[in-house]
Amino acid sequence: MRFASLGSGSQGNALLVESGGTRVLLDCGFALGEVTSRLSRLGLEPSSLDAIIVTHEHGDHGGGVAKLSSRHDLPVYLTRGTLSGLGAEGRELGNRKLIDAYTPFAIGAIEVTPYTVPHDAREPVQFVLGDGSVRLGVLTDTGQPTPHIARSLSGVNALVLECNHDLDMLMNGPYTAQLKKRIAGRLGHLSNEASAELLRAMDCSGLQHLVAAHLSQANNTPELARAALAGALGCAPEWIGVATQDGGFPWREIR
Repeated sequence: MRFASLGSGSQGNALLVESGGTRVLLDCGFALGEVTSRLSRLGLEPSSLDAIIVTHEHGDHGGGVAKLSSRHDLPVYLTRGTLSGLGAEGRELGNRKLIDAYTPFAIGAIEVTPYTVPHDAREPVQFVLGDGSVRLGVLTDTGQPTPHIARSLSGVNALVLECNHDLDMLMNGPYTAQLKKRIAGRLGHLSNEASAELLRAMDCSGLQHLVAAHLSQANNTPELARAALAGALGCAPEWIGVATQDGGFPWREIR
């Protein structure tokens, strides 16, 4: 099983997961031309995808889903609340597969387990994806760590984990007071320290990969994110990967 990012941040998110001949795209916050270009960097065409899975309706995660699905007739897996939140774009989805936030499902060789998270969207979920041998956990766009999240992610072999902001940088930065309150609130985004707190509550004994994702370009740095996560794991900061907005990250293999 392997995974790669086409880009991660407030300007767009998309994560590829591949196993046993099945290839899925988790979120698509990029325009059709942009996602096609980013796939080509990995030697792929959109037509090589088997499905799109959507965490929630916000534009940086769901904004490109309808056009990509329509152009290449890709099934889209999403909750009823996310479909509603997509509005007109959701109504364009002819090939939709409604999922329950508590019920696992399969796409070819990939087993997908959704789990609920606190975020200011209609019915947001995040996912653990596996192939029967190894599991990849994904957590972005979450306001706070919860015991349910820790249980859902415990024991994963790889984790893409939101480190949206450094709290001091956010509070002393250029954003408006209202936006700061939203980001730091219980339905907003995870700070570096909140993500480190989650790691301390999880079973990380089988972790082969940890990638910090969804970093704010205004309110965080890769160095701060790595330092916080490394402190929780007791590892070298260099071991922790970072997903960038422009480049994402290349394929990583889970063995």
